[in-house]
Amino acid sequence: MSGFQIFLILVYLFFFGSVAGWVMELFFRRFFSGANPERKWLNPGFLFGPCVPLYGFGTVALYALSTFEASLFGVWSGSVWYYLAMFLIMALAMTLIEFIAGILSLKVMHLRLWDYSGAWGNILGIVCPKFTLVWGLLSAAYYFVLYPRLRLLVIWFIAHPLFSFIVGVCFGVFLVDFAFSLHLGTLLRKKAMELDKTLYESVDLQAFQRRMQTRRGFFRIPSFRGLTDRIDEFTQFLHRRPETPAPK
Repeated sequence: MSGFQIFLILVYLFFFGSVAGWVMELFFRRFFSGANPERKWLNPGFLFGPCVPLYGFGTVALYALSTFEASLFGVWSGSVWYYLAMFLIMALAMTLIEFIAGILSLKVMHLRLWDYSGAWGNILGIVCPKFTLVWGLLSAAYYFVLYPRLRLLVIWFIAHPLFSFIVGVCFGVFLVDFAFSLHLGTLLRKKAMELDKTLYESVDLQAFQRRMQTRRGFFRIPSFRGLTDRIDEFTQFLHRRPETPAPK
């Protein structure tokens, strides 16, 4: 297998996991998240499209660990310790990816996309033991349910190289989406520098997201509206009184 084929497989796994994670987050935020008391449908993630890169990188990592499991965990092969060790390492790998994503969003974009500050043992509100356990359970579900089927999809993908064209188109759309989201985040950061830093850090971005989606619709592409207007609305959102609900 050539290096280019390996790259295409990694990109394919990345998009598969990103979209699957987006769907999972969509239902979690709708029915279970405490940050969404109105139980609205929220478009999860930093990007505007149906893609959460954290799950994409996680899928690549879990697929690699599952593929080379015999080499990594073979010493306990056939025992309960074999699966415990494998799922523990998978959970730690997902926690590390989540931590890196959280640090980048905080230090580079100055945006807090999720907050575990109220959870026991949390680190900077980015990771916590509770969700490490959740990652372990999801890793077990991935290994027993999804991984066998995902391997068949990868084999099919290798046998149909023309499908790589679709993957390339998706990759191009992802880059455009990422560039636009990064540009918008940079503008928000510059605007935040003009405000009180503690005020900015206390912003509930999910509440802001709910407000934006209520006014524009769930899948409406935001690029049709000028970024200046979006920044002005964000400024108004920041300056509202804490006890005053955001205007409809």
